[in-house]
Amino acid sequence: MDGVKVVEIGLWLAGPACGAILADWGADVVKIEPLDGDPFRGYAYLFGGEANPPFELDNRGKRSIAVDLRQPAGLQVALDLLTEADVLVTNYRPGGLERLGLSWPEVHAHNPRLVYLSLTGYGLEGPERDRAAYDMGAFWARAGVAASLTLEGQPLPYQRGGMGDHMTGLAAAGGVAAALFRRERTGEGTLVETSMLRLGMYQMGTDLSANVRLGTKTFATPLHEAVNPLLTGYQGSDGEWFWLLCLEGDRHWPRVLAALDKPALGDDPRFNSIEGRGANAKLVAAELQAIFATRTRDEWGEIFDREGVWWARVQHTHDLVDDPQAAAARGFVDMPLADGTTVRMVATPVDFDGRSPQISQPTPELGQHTELVLLELGRTWDEIEALREAGAIA
Repeated sequence: MDGVKVVEIGLWLAGPACGAILADWGADVVKIEPLDGDPFRGYAYLFGGEANPPFELDNRGKRSIAVDLRQPAGLQVALDLLTEADVLVTNYRPGGLERLGLSWPEVHAHNPRLVYLSLTGYGLEGPERDRAAYDMGAFWARAGVAASLTLEGQPLPYQRGGMGDHMTGLAAAGGVAAALFRRERTGEGTLVETSMLRLGMYQMGTDLSANVRLGTKTFATPLHEAVNPLLTGYQGSDGEWFWLLCLEGDRHWPRVLAALDKPALGDDPRFNSIEGRGANAKLVAAELQAIFATRTRDEWGEIFDREGVWWARVQHTHDLVDDPQAAAARGFVDMPLADGTTVRMVATPVDFDGRSPQISQPTPELGQHTELVLLELGRTWDEIEALREAGAIA
């Protein structure tokens, strides 16, 4: 996306996540922040005030300008940027954008070639279009993700930060790319819309498609009551978890038997067919767990690999830091800092031509590029100083 100009009017996570992906792909992303900054900057206190890794992840490679969009002079700065931009990325609520004069119809009339990306909690229409969301609300709670992971009678698990935001930002980046491709053919800008509710519904689509198609209800399943006991988690003798991946149960069962070194199980009708294992899933899982408890996870891993049993370690994210396959998959990228050094960061999840995108500049300080961007728009130093004295920029 070298040469693509993006204006981001976004706060917190989902909109900025989309902007960061576009920046990683080479776009010039100008982030318009309020005068006191994106509130996500305040998360630095969780890390002792010395760094803010989550904010860095979703804002690296951008340029920051601090503008009060509620002032006519500040709004004009935004409109001037949008005149020359290819894409607007925003996760402001629809009503707020309408009050600012930055709704899709208004911006489209201002620049018909502009791709307008609206990323909301609940969509642009309906009675809850302006309901405050965050991904913990629209994605985790409302779209069924939390309930689908919770056993009946058990407390809800707490969501990790940014789960729905990052997936929605990734979907939004794909939508922007498709809209830019369309513009190459038609010359017209497009309204691209996605929401954290929609992303959550799609993420839960395996369950939801059955709900809507067949009228069924779906609930969380206890780990060792899975209908296919060869497709669930077990513990080794060291307490470490692993996941069997034998989705095609009858195909994989002989290999599992070889790994277990329990050929007699192959003669038991409760074990020797996918129907038998499904009807007796709890018993089968208990039998397998008793066997798996005799060796460590690493020991089982060697046996599984030797016998061709598909499996995966269950890891924490901090385990990934030193996981050689995570590095080989280019899951990390170096990000420059303002002092000229570099730090290791999480990579966005799409590569091109076998190479991860290179991050050319660090996460910006609040308003770091305000003057430079205004000079690029043709403003004089006297005009810039007048904007600052009026409180329209910082």
